[in-house]
Amino acid sequence: MSSALVPEFAVSDWFASKHFYCEVLGFECLYERPEEGFCYLSLGAAEIMIDQIGLGRTFDTGHAPKSHPFGKGLNVQIEVETIEPLLNALRQANIPLFLQPEDKWYRKGQSEVGNRQFIVADPDGYLLRFCQTLGSREI
Repeated sequence: MSSALVPEFAVSDWFASKHFYCEVLGFECLYERPEEGFCYLSLGAAEIMIDQIGLGRTFDTGHAPKSHPFGKGLNVQIEVETIEPLLNALRQANIPLFLQPEDKWYRKGQSEVGNRQFIVADPDGYLLRFCQTLGSREI
């Protein structure tokens, strides 16, 4: 646990979310508090938390999501070694992709950096953009 920024997703069904992240995507549960519907998860260097709405401490004074999909306007980039195992796992679980795999190059100063990436929505609609680096190239 070393990330300087760790998002916490408010989820509607902790069991379904934990299954999606751990059993389908391969995140590791570093620790959990089931009585609060809370997990701290990691995949490689990426870390996230999931927290059941209405259990434990809930920020329900106007900050809890009110309707699905949650996290509108936000997608979280998660860098992985390769995206293929994730794509295979999602295919096997019959989970549709929000954005099909693509190779995308982004300008960074006088060069471009490349990602092979796709986006999937978690059970509550949070968008997860998994990417593997394609390196850099001159413009």
